[in-house]
Amino acid sequence: MKDRALLVGTESSDDAAVYKLTEDIALIETLDFFTPVVDDPYTFGQIAAANSLSDIYAMGGEPKVALNIVCFPACLPIDVLSHILRGGADKVIEAGAVVVGGHTVDDNEPKYGLSVTGIVNPNKILKNNTAKEGDLLILTKPVGIGIINTAIKGELASPEAYKKAVHVMTTLNKYAFLKVKDLDINSCTDVTGFGLMGHLYEMAAGSMHSINIYKNRVPVISEAIEYAKMGLVPAGTYKNKSYLDGKYSLSGVEEYMEDILFDPQTSGGLILSMSEIDAMKAMAALKELDLKSAIIGEVTALKDKYLYVK
Repeated sequence: MKDRALLVGTESSDDAAVYKLTEDIALIETLDFFTPVVDDPYTFGQIAAANSLSDIYAMGGEPKVALNIVCFPACLPIDVLSHILRGGADKVIEAGAVVVGGHTVDDNEPKYGLSVTGIVNPNKILKNNTAKEGDLLILTKPVGIGIINTAIKGELASPEAYKKAVHVMTTLNKYAFLKVKDLDINSCTDVTGFGLMGHLYEMAAGSMHSINIYKNRVPVISEAIEYAKMGLVPAGTYKNKSYLDGKYSLSGVEEYMEDILFDPQTSGGLILSMSEIDAMKAMAALKELDLKSAIIGEVTALKDKYLYVK
């Protein structure tokens, strides 16, 4: 028997669960952790924390408390773990929340992330399956992170590419959310491991609509184009393509751009589905941030495919 207080569960592939406590307060619960994407432990801690916190903003909420989730090899210096945890704690503080504990296990490879609890008004929950026909879609951060991370691991990334990728991954979605939270947002999600196409598919399928994506409007970290053309594409890209087989249509999309569209992201931006009027207001506000936010497409009536890239 379903608990009526569970407002968002596993049925909609949403970014987090939401549980109603009172008429004015609901809890948002989420969890995420992964292996290092950069060598610097403090930066890795920041990235992992920003990624975990993102789901709270994607649901329209405010993070309050976080628990560390750590897998760490006993053979590594304990200072490495200290730097990871300090990076995560600093990012949680920046979000206005607090780390209240956690759990650590011995493992062969370091892994770090957070279980985060946030709050939201039950009447103001943002979901990933409520986009409306005619909505415009805003992406608040550029894509290409997975490709650049692959170049970083191969020691082929330029210092500038590294700097840009770290900036994107460590920037909290808090700032974009605060710019738009008072506008009418019909649907919202964030872009992570399923890539831009995967998360747009969840929005389209859940909303029973199709989405048109304009390839030339999608913001991309410039170096990711060069690296994609070199074949520095993570394995997750091909898994994302396979998962969406038959659900999308590409028209005049170059191979490198196709790889970027399916590229798995770490701590990517928000996708906002809004009316044209509110989208214009949102873009005016988002321009104040150094994030390269852009309108990348629109929601249409349901067609043969869920996603159309032109």
